[in-house]
Amino acid sequence: MGTAELKSVLPRELLASVVVFLVALPLCMGIAIASGMPPAKGLITGIIGGLVVGWLAGSPLQVSGPAAGLAVLVFEVVREHGMAMLGPILLLAGLLQVLAGRFKLGCWFRVTAPAVVYGMLAGIGVLIVLSQVHVMFDGGPKPSGLDNLIGFPARLIQAIGPGTGLQAGMLGLGTIVVMWLWDKWRPTALRFVPGALLGVGLVTVVSLAFALQIKRVEVPANLAEAIDWLRPADLLSLADPGILIAAFAVAFIASAETLLSAAAVDRMHNGPRSDFDRELTAQGVGNMLCGLLGALPMTGVIVRSSANVQAGARTRLSAVFHGVWLLAFVLLLSSVLQSIPVASLAGVLVYTGLKLVDLKAFRGLGRYGRMPMFTYAATAVAIIFTDLLTGVLIGFGMTLAKLAWKASRLKVSLVDLEAEGEMELRLMGAATFLKVPMLTRILGTVPHGSTVHVPLNNLSYIDHSCLELLEEWGRANAATGSRLIIEPRGLKRRLEGRLRTTAGLGSA
Repeated sequence: MGTAELKSVLPRELLASVVVFLVALPLCMGIAIASGMPPAKGLITGIIGGLVVGWLAGSPLQVSGPAAGLAVLVFEVVREHGMAMLGPILLLAGLLQVLAGRFKLGCWFRVTAPAVVYGMLAGIGVLIVLSQVHVMFDGGPKPSGLDNLIGFPARLIQAIGPGTGLQAGMLGLGTIVVMWLWDKWRPTALRFVPGALLGVGLVTVVSLAFALQIKRVEVPANLAEAIDWLRPADLLSLADPGILIAAFAVAFIASAETLLSAAAVDRMHNGPRSDFDRELTAQGVGNMLCGLLGALPMTGVIVRSSANVQAGARTRLSAVFHGVWLLAFVLLLSSVLQSIPVASLAGVLVYTGLKLVDLKAFRGLGRYGRMPMFTYAATAVAIIFTDLLTGVLIGFGMTLAKLAWKASRLKVSLVDLEAEGEMELRLMGAATFLKVPMLTRILGTVPHGSTVHVPLNNLSYIDHSCLELLEEWGRANAATGSRLIIEPRGLKRRLEGRLRTTAGLGSA
């Protein structure tokens, strides 16, 4: 980019970066709290996502940072293995992403069935809501979604009693109301002002004006204090199968979410298209850095990315500058962050979690039949009542089962032809060993002395079991004057094995 071109785009990119920074600031801290981590960890991830990944990204207008979609997985990892183990997990997950990018596997991460992805996000959204409702009342989240749901009445009763729970709850609810009202009636001239920042800002002012004694964000005055460098000894934990599974889960979910977001961003503008392999590599570098510094994992995030496009960004400079503003704010104005009520950030996450349950996407899946809708619902429910990895595996299992069922479908009909004693056995679909009993039953109805034509051009596949059955029927009924003629034209590459011509069996 030349000097003249830089001068022409710089004002627009700076304005867009400020908008993205204002959206990212509360989300970085809120997602960290939802993940069971200190708010500063989320800010570090946001800074790396801007300064490093923004510069390397294959999707220039996509913004990277901590994502709500990974909050549940991180919370489970921290609860089971401790915060120190997040470093090795992110280091390995990032390395897997880099390798996937270098080996040009980006397009394969996008073959994930949309029903599974939307169901995963919906399940994560519900879990975030269930956990952050407790945080809204100055409490702590329970270990699972079911525990959070069952424990909510007790939390509400506790909040009504002595303490600051009710005050905190009202602040969190106020944040949600402001965000909702702003989304519905935002003036066109102020569309660049994010609802999350407005809600958190107003609620913080109210809490300070009334000197409410509620939990507030804890951010170190020196950002270096929030960095927990990866210790070489911690790398030995990668021998633990549980840690390895967590690393693969982070790599897969972060990659899928990133590339789905990049594809969505491409639909929002007419500029350069995303290079998915380069984007994967950039995300991998970012996650490896997050692992080294003990921060949260990152993905490409749609809320910040859409704000970037809507604010008029045209180059990657906007994403980079948003990282600069995050860094400057943390270094120079950390005392402002320490005034923010934790309940207000929880309110932001509750609102974000509700938006992840995309009912429009659920209804849209109905265009492709009931099975995608059922897969969406089953994935979401499984995530809520078990865990993230189990839910995603159930979703994949249902998708594969549907594919297997589709692949094994076979329509069979026995039709009389015009010529006397001539019949046609019409096969459409995939003839596998599962259909041998049905074929046997239908062939048993053929009258003696008939000539049966079997065209194979409407088959996508036929295995040796079905071929052997047809050949055997031809041989067994030759004595009664029956003939079976297989017509394999159009199926040269879809046959398993070769057709054999035997006595009583013709080939056309």
